Amino acid sequence: MSCYLGIDIGTSGTKTLAIDVSGKVLAESVAEYPLHQPRPGWTEQDPEDWWKATVKTVRAVMRKAKLKPDAVKAIGLSGQMHGSVFLDKKDQVIRKALLWNDQRTAAECDQITAAAGGRKNLIKMVANPALTGFQAPKILWLRNKEKRNFEKLAKVLLPKDDIRRRLTGDFVTEVSDASGTLLLDVVKRKWSKRLLSKLELDEQILPRVVESDEVTGTLTKEAAKKLGLTMDCKVVGGAGDCAAGAVGNGVVRKGVLSTSIGTSGVMFVHSDEPQYDATGRLHTFCHAVNGKWHMMGVNLTSGGSLQWWVDSVLQGLAGTAPKNRYAAATAEAAAIAAGSNGLLFLPYLNGERTPHADPNARGSFVGMNLTHTRGHMTRSVMEGITYALRDSLDIIQSLDVPVRQIRASGGGSKNPMWRQMQADVFGKKITTLEVEQGPAFGVALLAAVGDGAYRSIESACKATIRVADETPANRLATKQYNQLFPIYRDLYDQLKESMAKIAEYQDSQS
Repeated sequence: MSCYLGIDIGTSGTKTLAIDVSGKVLAESVAEYPLHQPRPGWTEQDPEDWWKATVKTVRAVMRKAKLKPDAVKAIGLSGQMHGSVFLDKKDQVIRKALLWNDQRTAAECDQITAAAGGRKNLIKMVANPALTGFQAPKILWLRNKEKRNFEKLAKVLLPKDDIRRRLTGDFVTEVSDASGTLLLDVVKRKWSKRLLSKLELDEQILPRVVESDEVTGTLTKEAAKKLGLTMDCKVVGGAGDCAAGAVGNGVVRKGVLSTSIGTSGVMFVHSDEPQYDATGRLHTFCHAVNGKWHMMGVNLTSGGSLQWWVDSVLQGLAGTAPKNRYAAATAEAAAIAAGSNGLLFLPYLNGERTPHADPNARGSFVGMNLTHTRGHMTRSVMEGITYALRDSLDIIQSLDVPVRQIRASGGGSKNPMWRQMQADVFGKKITTLEVEQGPAFGVALLAAVGDGAYRSIESACKATIRVADETPANRLATKQYNQLFPIYRDLYDQLKESMAKIAEYQDSQS
């Protein structure tokens, strides 16, 4: 039996799964690791933790599925985008990796924009504006703030590609993840020599770029021994977690959009041609589908806001078992009518990307009165997260990008109440799949394509992905949300100046 592994290097943990040629999931395993936050707005992780989790989960999957080493023909890699693993000439990690939601690089973003000749010129070069989460500002931050570490720098890799290095010994990335570095010419699908020159960065510090289904190498003897696999096992390009999740949801053709609520929230729509939001509110990246692109809106703390609310504020709901705490919280929220009696929540707990691109944005409750209960507040948090996704949906539709079907994934797809809330806030039917395994499943399919089991990723998705259920919008609830959404949208502009002052104060206290 031939099978394929998908490995997703996430923010909270690594997930590995095995599938057979039909797409059936044979086994899966998750291993968690810590997130380091040395200062407000800073997020880091130790790449060694990712590697240990990879070894642990691969071995666990092999054991659970009772697979022989030679059964695994290929591995696909996915992971959190934008992070920076800095390596020296001996391939040793120089410092902890800076992550996608790290907000320390506002000054470097300004530096990049100025070097490019302004925001419009930058978007023409690399299809996107400079944002704090992207990799390029992190490289400049290292040069500006940690000069000794920058002098040691030989290579900079994205999280999943550092795992590839450990697996194959090769320095390779692929187009979807490379798009989020801000250093890729997204239209031509290769590094932007023009921008690299303006930033005085040597292209040699970057890995080779390939398409997502391309085989990039095979396992080294050491890696094969650690994982319990053979040296014949191939490793394909894979994809950044957003593109990989889209592949896993079958979003590989025009008119299909996915909405994903994990730690972050993502609105992702396929495009046959590179399309732009001239103001840079949306990202335009290469898709994991060979020769295709996608547009994407990202909210930094979507599921992360609910996690903060339940774990830190409600402290897990006293007396509730950990596995039941989110169900208990959302049950209270479900008893509250749509709109939370006018209580609004801004989910900007760690700055925001779409549509504001503002690292100083801060979260808040607005509209609270004496009638509001804990249930109102929980529902308001969930509604605020969903409003933030609607921001992206409205921009996508304003650009005349067709949206014929919305497929929900992540935590927001598993809870019936949250599925209904998305349908009501968007005013559109929400579709879910028979099996929703996220990015790990998507890159396992890419591995199958790279090994020749399928002709293309489109054919792999058609053969393995099935729609399970549809949730239509409730017209009365949609009417309530249509009244409140414009108020929600205006709050950022009204509070922006105060948010910046609060952020400055908070930074001075760290």
